[in-house]
Amino acid sequence: MGRLLLWVGLILLMKHDDGTAYKLVCYFTNWAHNRPGPASILPHDLDPFLCTHLIFAFASMNNNRIVANNLQDEKILYPEFNKLKGRQRNSALKTLLSIGGWNFGTSRFTTMLSTLASREQFIDSVISFLRAHGFDGLDLFFLYPGLRGSPTYDRWNFLFLIEELQFAFEKEAMLTQRPRLLLSAAVSGIPNIIQTSYDVQLLGRRLDFINVLSYDLHGSWENFTGHNSPLFSFPEDSKSSAFAMNYWRKLGAPADKLIMGFPTYGRTFHLLKESKNGLRAASMGPASPGKYTKQAGFLAYYEVCSFIQRAEKHWIDHQYVPYAYKGKEWVGYDDTISFSYKATFVKKEHFGGAMVWTLDMDDVRGTFCGNGPFPLVQILNELLVRAEFNSTTPLPHFWFTSPVNSSGPSSESLPVTEELTTVKILPPGGEAMATEVHRKYENVTTIPSSGFLTPERITSSATHTVESNTKAPGAKAMTSLDLLSETSTGMMVAVDTQTTGKETLASVDNQAVTPVYLQTTPSENGTSRKKTVVLEKVTVSPREMSVTPSGQNTATKWESLITEVET
Repeated sequence: MGRLLLWVGLILLMKHDDGTAYKLVCYFTNWAHNRPGPASILPHDLDPFLCTHLIFAFASMNNNRIVANNLQDEKILYPEFNKLKGRQRNSALKTLLSIGGWNFGTSRFTTMLSTLASREQFIDSVISFLRAHGFDGLDLFFLYPGLRGSPTYDRWNFLFLIEELQFAFEKEAMLTQRPRLLLSAAVSGIPNIIQTSYDVQLLGRRLDFINVLSYDLHGSWENFTGHNSPLFSFPEDSKSSAFAMNYWRKLGAPADKLIMGFPTYGRTFHLLKESKNGLRAASMGPASPGKYTKQAGFLAYYEVCSFIQRAEKHWIDHQYVPYAYKGKEWVGYDDTISFSYKATFVKKEHFGGAMVWTLDMDDVRGTFCGNGPFPLVQILNELLVRAEFNSTTPLPHFWFTSPVNSSGPSSESLPVTEELTTVKILPPGGEAMATEVHRKYENVTTIPSSGFLTPERITSSATHTVESNTKAPGAKAMTSLDLLSETSTGMMVAVDTQTTGKETLASVDNQAVTPVYLQTTPSENGTSRKKTVVLEKVTVSPREMSVTPSGQNTATKWESLITEVET
């Protein structure tokens, strides 16, 4: 009997509190309804089954007490938001209320944190406020303890608050026989800020989950183009989602409490020269504001969809993310392909799940991008949430042929690349919005690297552009990205990356789609070495996710892993 109880205990420990293996935590902003026309979003527009946790951003503070940001939030938006988890909707859904944000600043946090009495005032108000309005927990969005005018000792006072909140939540749950209120926090993914603002180990013990803001890593505040949220970077570069997540883990935060941030928006740049339009091209400030978000240097995903219809689209091989440019306007953004790779990284590294900033910047109704409602968040739901209930759901596969900041030996050290005085701290998501569409990636240009295998193909060390004008009779012209997302037409396709830098597509027979990649890389003795990579079996089930401009349904499912064979 004792052994049976031990096994039951171990099984329970392997699950999160809510019973799911991965959390999908989605923020919704209280200014989303202020956008014009079709971009105006209210809580009743949200899908209650899309995320495991919904967080309402933001509440405010007055005299050390939590309060609604305005009367409309309290009387209309809060009730509508929490109706999403009613018996008629999703009873398993958890809702949290977030306090703070960029525009909130730090001074009210500092005042509230300063004494035990003021913290107790805040905690008492939080419990009564959350219970009165039907929320399941509190999210602390303090940007950032010890920075932006906050004194250095706020780092410790912030920790005291979290410990006292946790104790008070447990005590209230025991007294009322209600489920304990949840406690989470949004934290920076930048090493210098992490070192200044947080005691990682202690936060990791006290919080239910930790939302890592692994985005806004590049933007128009710099004088060169860079992606907002690259998945990977080289070991000496701390600006990537993988680096941020591994940094928190190495400092002692439990991996299963770390939730990786996924931005549903892009950051834009105004190019210095139209002809210089790649990664790290010279830029001078932000590109034009989006039609709906109206913020220079920023586009919501649904605005990106419109932008890239007439833009040149590219893929950054070693970062696993796309960018596009049109004239002198450049945007680095996320799409369903990059979200798929990021979700796979979360699973591969056994992190706690994904956090989305924000739901209302996805294509909520499916009217902008033509790929159904919530195309970005749907892919996370499929790979992280529904996959747990369907063991046959396949995943994209990763290959790393050069050192990047994954969890391998190259990530053991925790370098800090900037002095504190040079850290540029920007609002997460600009407290604004984001977007992207699913179209074919044409003229995909490789960033020079030493043989990276990309989501579309393996590239040689030379920079080249995919050309699809050379093909066998009867073969369909397509880019190499299509090979991983094409509908199941029964065509077998081979991609041969030759020394000319061109890729030839050939129709082989009428069986399952089988992309074959040939890579030539120089070896140490000066000779060439070839590798063939075969995607052994690709079958795609119908779904509304598409990467084609024609509205053709495609999927981002892969039935089997990639095998690499020496030739």
